[in-house]
Amino acid sequence: MKKKTQFVLSTAGLLALTACGSAPAAGKAAQAAPVARTVQVTADTYRNYADLARHEKEGRDYKRVQRTVRGAKVVQIAIHGGLIEPPTTQLADYAASSGRDDYYSFVGMKKSGNQKLHITSTHFDEPRALKLVKASKYTVSWHAAKGDRAVTYVGGRDTALVKKIIKALNAKGFKTAVPASKIEGQDPKNICNRNQRGKGVQLEISAAQRKAFFKSGRLDGDWIANPAHRTQAFYAYAKAVDSVLAGL
Repeated sequence: MKKKTQFVLSTAGLLALTACGSAPAAGKAAQAAPVARTVQVTADTYRNYADLARHEKEGRDYKRVQRTVRGAKVVQIAIHGGLIEPPTTQLADYAASSGRDDYYSFVGMKKSGNQKLHITSTHFDEPRALKLVKASKYTVSWHAAKGDRAVTYVGGRDTALVKKIIKALNAKGFKTAVPASKIEGQDPKNICNRNQRGKGVQLEISAAQRKAFFKSGRLDGDWIANPAHRTQAFYAYAKAVDSVLAGL
């Protein structure tokens, strides 16, 4: 399949980010304006989950993982988990278990080429994920962005929760920035916004920030699967997010 590339203009600097699907801007995030002048968007291989499932084998190429907690108001999801966007599965799993929230991850398991399993957030319609999100009041969707600056682009339609998470991350020394147009998480069709309230939060974490979560800055599958390789930054970051969700 021939891949198409789209470029979207922004304001300052030059940084290519992965696009997980969104639309117009969500209010100001603390610390910085958008840093991306261009956002490079590569078309997905598959249109939706049904298309993917026809070509990829569950249990070999990918798996679906979920955990539910009675009475949970929050679901934390990593729809580009495993080796698609490492270590979003580990972050969502730990944060959800610490906060006693529901949890879901679509986990890429291929020996190589896991980017092929990426379905943008506005097209991600895997039934188990949709059911879990639709039953929740609050949603936090964990994603990966590119970039050699440690920063998180905090987006989504739940602007009140976005502001609280930004404040909590900044208080722990983590930098945040306004997302560029393709990773704002504002589209109502984005899975993070398909909960009972029609609004959620999307965290796009740069490569530099994700590398800081693990010793030696490694993000390969075997390394991130071992909790012994996590740094204190991993736990401080997840707990900062959870500190906001605990009060909901």
